[in-house]
Amino acid sequence: MIDATSVLLSGRALVCVSILFAAAVARPASAQNIAAPKPTPEVKSAEIAPRGQREAKDITYGGWTKLCVRPAGTPMLCRTSITGRFATGQMAIRVDLIERDGDPIARLQVFVPVGMYLQKPVKLTIDGANVQSLPYTWCLSNTCIAADAADPKFINDMDAGTALVLEVTDSNLLSLTTSLPLAQFGPAHKGAPAQILEQDIEE
Repeated sequence: MIDATSVLLSGRALVCVSILFAAAVARPASAQNIAAPKPTPEVKSAEIAPRGQREAKDITYGGWTKLCVRPAGTPMLCRTSITGRFATGQMAIRVDLIERDGDPIARLQVFVPVGMYLQKPVKLTIDGANVQSLPYTWCLSNTCIAADAADPKFINDMDAGTALVLEVTDSNLLSLTTSLPLAQFGPAHKGAPAQILEQDIEE
Protein backbone atom coordinates (compact mmCIF):
# COMPACT_ATOMS: atom_id res chain seq x y z
CA MET A 1 0.00 0.00 0.00
CA ILE A 2 1.36 3.42 -0.93
CA ASP A 3 0.91 6.16 1.64
CA ALA A 4 0.25 9.72 0.47
CA THR A 5 3.12 10.97 2.58
CA SER A 6 5.69 8.60 1.09
CA VAL A 7 8.91 10.07 -0.16
CA LEU A 8 9.64 10.13 -3.90
CA LEU A 9 10.29 6.64 -5.19
CA SER A 10 13.48 5.75 -6.95
CA GLY A 11 13.54 4.99 -10.66
CA ARG A 12 13.75 1.27 -9.93
CA ALA A 13 10.72 1.40 -7.66
CA LEU A 14 8.76 3.27 -10.33
CA VAL A 15 9.47 0.53 -12.82
CA CYS A 16 8.29 -2.05 -10.27
CA VAL A 17 5.02 -0.16 -9.87
CA SER A 18 4.61 -0.14 -13.64
CA ILE A 19 5.06 -3.91 -13.71
CA LEU A 20 2.35 -4.31 -11.08
CA PHE A 21 -0.05 -2.28 -13.21
CA ALA A 22 0.95 -4.21 -16.32
CA ALA A 23 -0.33 -7.41 -14.73
CA ALA A 24 -3.83 -6.08 -15.28
CA VAL A 25 -3.53 -5.29 -18.96
CA ALA A 26 -1.22 -7.87 -20.53
CA ARG A 27 -0.14 -11.47 -20.22
CA PRO A 28 3.54 -11.99 -19.39
CA ALA A 29 6.08 -13.02 -21.97
CA SER A 30 8.71 -14.23 -19.51
CA ALA A 31 9.39 -17.94 -19.37
CA GLN A 32 9.47 -17.66 -15.57
CA ASN A 33 5.74 -16.95 -15.53
CA ILE A 34 3.38 -19.93 -15.67
CA ALA A 35 0.13 -19.59 -17.60
CA ALA A 36 -2.87 -20.84 -15.68
CA PRO A 37 -4.28 -23.98 -17.32
CA LYS A 38 -7.67 -23.78 -19.01
CA PRO A 39 -10.44 -26.25 -18.18
CA THR A 40 -10.49 -29.25 -20.51
CA PRO A 41 -13.71 -30.12 -22.35
CA GLU A 42 -13.99 -33.38 -20.37
CA VAL A 43 -13.80 -31.69 -16.94
CA LYS A 44 -15.69 -28.43 -16.72
CA SER A 45 -15.13 -26.29 -13.62
CA ALA A 46 -18.88 -25.75 -13.17
CA GLU A 47 -19.37 -29.52 -12.78
CA ILE A 48 -16.85 -29.84 -9.93
CA ALA A 49 -18.44 -29.31 -6.52
CA PRO A 50 -16.24 -28.38 -3.55
CA ARG A 51 -15.86 -31.12 -0.93
CA GLY A 52 -16.26 -28.68 1.93
CA GLN A 53 -15.99 -25.03 2.93
CA ARG A 54 -14.13 -23.00 5.50
CA GLU A 55 -13.51 -19.34 6.22
CA ALA A 56 -9.98 -17.96 6.21
CA LYS A 57 -9.88 -16.06 9.52
CA ASP A 58 -6.13 -15.47 9.75
CA ILE A 59 -6.06 -12.58 7.24
CA THR A 60 -5.94 -8.92 8.29
CA TYR A 61 -6.92 -6.25 5.77
CA GLY A 62 -5.67 -2.71 5.46
CA GLY A 63 -7.61 0.14 3.89
CA TRP A 64 -8.43 0.79 0.26
CA THR A 65 -5.90 3.04 -1.47
CA LYS A 66 -5.90 4.68 -4.90
CA LEU A 67 -2.55 4.94 -6.70
CA CYS A 68 -2.18 6.43 -10.19
CA VAL A 69 0.58 6.38 -12.79
CA ARG A 70 0.79 8.97 -15.55
CA PRO A 71 3.68 8.29 -17.96
CA ALA A 72 4.36 11.14 -20.39
CA GLY A 73 2.10 11.11 -23.41
CA THR A 74 -0.28 8.40 -22.18
CA PRO A 75 -3.60 8.46 -20.26
CA MET A 76 -3.43 8.14 -16.50
CA LEU A 77 -3.84 4.63 -15.11
CA CYS A 78 -5.27 4.23 -11.60
CA ARG A 79 -5.43 1.24 -9.26
CA THR A 80 -7.77 1.16 -6.25
CA SER A 81 -6.53 -1.68 -4.06
CA ILE A 82 -6.80 -3.47 -0.76
CA THR A 83 -4.29 -5.96 0.64
CA GLY A 84 -4.82 -8.70 3.21
CA ARG A 85 -1.87 -10.19 5.07
CA PHE A 86 -1.21 -13.23 7.20
CA ALA A 87 0.06 -12.77 10.76
CA THR A 88 3.59 -13.24 9.43
CA GLY A 89 3.20 -10.11 7.29
CA GLN A 90 3.18 -12.07 4.04
CA MET A 91 0.60 -10.94 1.48
CA ALA A 92 -2.38 -13.30 1.34
CA ILE A 93 -4.89 -11.50 -0.87
CA ARG A 94 -4.87 -8.38 -3.00
CA VAL A 95 -7.82 -7.00 -4.93
CA ASP A 96 -7.29 -4.28 -7.55
CA LEU A 97 -9.70 -2.26 -9.62
CA ILE A 98 -7.74 -0.94 -12.62
CA GLU A 99 -9.05 2.04 -14.61
CA ARG A 100 -7.51 4.08 -17.42
CA ASP A 101 -8.62 7.61 -18.35
CA GLY A 102 -10.74 7.54 -21.48
CA ASP A 103 -11.30 3.77 -21.38
CA PRO A 104 -14.86 2.75 -20.43
CA ILE A 105 -13.76 -0.78 -19.52
CA ALA A 106 -12.30 -1.23 -16.04
CA ARG A 107 -10.57 -4.42 -14.91
CA LEU A 108 -10.69 -6.40 -11.69
CA GLN A 109 -7.72 -8.49 -10.67
CA VAL A 110 -7.13 -10.64 -7.60
CA PHE A 111 -3.84 -12.00 -6.24
CA VAL A 112 -4.16 -15.24 -4.24
CA PRO A 113 -1.62 -17.71 -2.84
CA VAL A 114 -0.45 -20.62 -4.97
CA GLY A 115 -2.05 -24.02 -4.38
CA MET A 116 -5.52 -23.18 -5.68
CA TYR A 117 -7.57 -25.27 -8.09
CA LEU A 118 -7.02 -23.09 -11.15
CA GLN A 119 -9.89 -24.46 -13.21
CA LYS A 120 -12.38 -23.01 -10.72
CA PRO A 121 -12.59 -19.20 -11.11
CA VAL A 122 -12.32 -16.80 -8.19
CA LYS A 123 -15.81 -15.75 -7.10
CA LEU A 124 -16.56 -12.26 -5.76
CA THR A 125 -19.89 -11.50 -4.06
CA ILE A 126 -21.08 -8.10 -2.82
CA ASP A 127 -23.41 -8.19 0.21
CA GLY A 128 -24.71 -11.63 -0.74
CA ALA A 129 -26.15 -10.41 -4.04
CA ASN A 130 -24.09 -9.24 -7.04
CA VAL A 131 -21.59 -11.90 -8.15
CA GLN A 132 -18.66 -11.77 -10.57
CA SER A 133 -16.28 -14.60 -11.46
CA LEU A 134 -12.66 -14.01 -12.43
CA PRO A 135 -10.73 -16.73 -14.30
CA TYR A 136 -7.11 -17.33 -13.45
CA THR A 137 -4.82 -15.78 -16.04
CA TRP A 138 -1.27 -16.56 -14.88
CA CYS A 139 0.88 -17.53 -11.91
CA LEU A 140 4.25 -16.60 -10.47
CA SER A 141 6.28 -18.63 -7.99
CA ASN A 142 4.42 -17.24 -4.97
CA THR A 143 1.05 -15.99 -6.26
CA CYS A 144 -1.63 -16.59 -8.87
CA ILE A 145 -3.65 -13.85 -10.53
CA ALA A 146 -7.29 -13.95 -11.63
CA ALA A 147 -8.57 -11.07 -13.74
CA ASP A 148 -11.31 -9.96 -16.10
CA ALA A 149 -13.22 -6.91 -17.27
CA ALA A 150 -15.38 -5.48 -14.49
CA ASP A 151 -19.14 -5.22 -14.85
CA PRO A 152 -20.04 -1.49 -14.39
CA LYS A 153 -22.92 -2.44 -12.06
CA PHE A 154 -20.50 -4.51 -9.99
CA ILE A 155 -18.28 -1.43 -9.55
CA ASN A 156 -21.29 0.70 -8.56
CA ASP A 157 -22.29 -1.93 -6.01
CA MET A 158 -18.74 -1.95 -4.63
CA ASP A 159 -19.00 1.84 -4.17
CA ALA A 160 -22.19 1.44 -2.12
CA GLY A 161 -21.54 -1.97 -0.54
CA THR A 162 -20.41 -3.05 2.91
CA ALA A 163 -18.65 -6.39 2.34
CA LEU A 164 -16.98 -8.20 -0.56
CA VAL A 165 -16.74 -11.97 -0.08
CA LEU A 166 -13.95 -13.64 -2.02
CA GLU A 167 -14.21 -17.38 -2.62
CA VAL A 168 -11.55 -19.68 -4.04
CA THR A 169 -11.20 -23.45 -4.31
CA ASP A 170 -7.94 -25.03 -3.20
CA SER A 171 -6.19 -28.04 -4.72
CA ASN A 172 -8.02 -30.33 -2.26
CA LEU A 173 -11.32 -29.01 -3.65
CA LEU A 174 -12.13 -27.18 -0.43
CA SER A 175 -13.90 -23.85 -0.82
CA LEU A 176 -12.14 -21.02 1.07
CA THR A 177 -13.84 -17.69 1.75
CA THR A 178 -12.69 -14.37 3.17
CA SER A 179 -14.64 -11.15 3.67
CA LEU A 180 -13.14 -7.81 2.62
CA PRO A 181 -14.55 -4.51 3.96
CA LEU A 182 -16.05 -2.12 1.40
CA ALA A 183 -16.84 0.86 3.64
CA GLN A 184 -13.70 2.72 2.49
CA PHE A 185 -13.83 1.61 -1.13
CA GLY A 186 -16.25 4.27 -2.40
CA PRO A 187 -14.41 7.26 -0.90
CA ALA A 188 -11.04 5.93 -2.09
CA HIS A 189 -12.30 5.05 -5.56
CA LYS A 190 -14.16 8.30 -6.16
CA GLY A 191 -11.69 10.54 -4.35
CA ALA A 192 -8.31 11.96 -5.30
CA PRO A 193 -5.44 9.47 -5.55
CA ALA A 194 -3.20 9.02 -2.53
CA GLN A 195 -0.29 9.44 -4.95
CA ILE A 196 0.28 10.15 -8.64
CA LEU A 197 3.52 8.92 -10.16
CA GLU A 198 4.62 10.79 -13.26
CA GLN A 199 7.31 8.90 -15.11
CA ASP A 200 8.79 7.87 -18.40
CA ILE A 201 9.22 4.12 -18.78
CA GLU A 202 12.29 3.16 -20.77
CA GLU A 203 12.19 -0.20 -22.50
